[in-house]
Amino acid sequence: MKKIFVLSFISVGYFLNAQNLSNSPYATYGIGDVKYDNTIETASMGGISTAFISDFTSNFNFANPANNTNFELTSIKLEATNENNYFKTNYNNTKSTKHSTYLSNISLAFPISSKIKMGLSYQPYSSKSYDIVNTQTSKDGTLFTNRFKGSGTLNTAQVAVSYKVSNEFALGLRANYYFGNLSDLNELTNLPSSDPSAPSSELINGYETKNSIRNFNFTLGTSYQHLNTRSDRKLTIGATATFGNTSNMNTDYTNSTYFYSGVDTKAYETIIEQKSTSSKNLLPMQASLGVGYGSENQWFLSTQLDYKKGENISYFGKTFDFQDTYRISAGGWYLPNYNNFRSYFSRVVYRYGAFYERGGLKIANNSINKFGISAGVLLPFKNSSITRMSGLELGLELGKRGTLKNNLINQNFINLRVGFNFADKWFRKSLYN
Repeated sequence: MKKIFVLSFISVGYFLNAQNLSNSPYATYGIGDVKYDNTIETASMGGISTAFISDFTSNFNFANPANNTNFELTSIKLEATNENNYFKTNYNNTKSTKHSTYLSNISLAFPISSKIKMGLSYQPYSSKSYDIVNTQTSKDGTLFTNRFKGSGTLNTAQVAVSYKVSNEFALGLRANYYFGNLSDLNELTNLPSSDPSAPSSELINGYETKNSIRNFNFTLGTSYQHLNTRSDRKLTIGATATFGNTSNMNTDYTNSTYFYSGVDTKAYETIIEQKSTSSKNLLPMQASLGVGYGSENQWFLSTQLDYKKGENISYFGKTFDFQDTYRISAGGWYLPNYNNFRSYFSRVVYRYGAFYERGGLKIANNSINKFGISAGVLLPFKNSSITRMSGLELGLELGKRGTLKNNLINQNFINLRVGFNFADKWFRKSLYN
């Protein structure tokens, strides 16, 4: 049975790498739509994770690898996300809808000793998947077609190690490997008004950017938690920093003219301009600070501040600057009564949260900000206990991104998440024969 789980873990990782995720037109800039955190547990609580130490022995925290002092079981998580985006712009009063369902996270975690815990995780980090066509007619009847198209996914594989220094203090380190290919294409076509249905016969001017990404960095985490044994109240403080980028992003830019002899086959291509660049600050320094307070095995509430330094990205042959990003999150969880086996819903873990993010993207002097609210539940399996909390996880996230100012795009989104957490005492020697 355990071998089947391990084989499933590897095969699911293959399909995760082959996914094509849906996202907004704002993904045309930089490395696409960045998924803040793909775990249901974190997303359902507004994104709080830096000062979150689970009361249960089956949940491993990858965001802050120091927060795993209570983790004692081998855990396998499989999670999927359904994104539903609704776009609107005042430009020609345009509206659009886009949906996508994809595998968002797989992880395997296990304790090495009472003080050392380890986890492996694999999930999409960002994506590009858009196809936008804009047409205009000049006074002489010429039809101008401008097409923007992007594709590709940037994935991340993580290895995290947690070390319990004392009953109140812990350290953690996570190694992150990012890999994938992202591309953007802008095509300009001039069509005579008498023959708008034959674009393949017309000369096309294309601007294409291809990014090949192979990048390492590291996340260092620390946490402090004080438990008042008289009242079972606890105070948690956590911090993380991501640093040490190695390798880079290689960008190939091509400006050319060509015809289409088939659906995607170029013919008679003439290169106008071609160049390659490298970006070493693709994933710049990030930091997070969180504070939490709660009651043991009953409830928890936390606030968190995240910071990401702005970066420079090559985009269609030019350098595009991203501003510093700030995100404020608040959230927590509530468990009515885990000892009440007569009422199933008294043993359900209820999660809630909200966040506001000043985005790194700024267009026409407008910051593309994002905010939302979230909720979720952990529905324990029938034989689950407080020390072995396996179950079905459900999450819901509603929010808004962007603005209608200056003919920009307003994006409303509804994200649904579902996953399974299988936890048990694996890979341990028996004390008795």
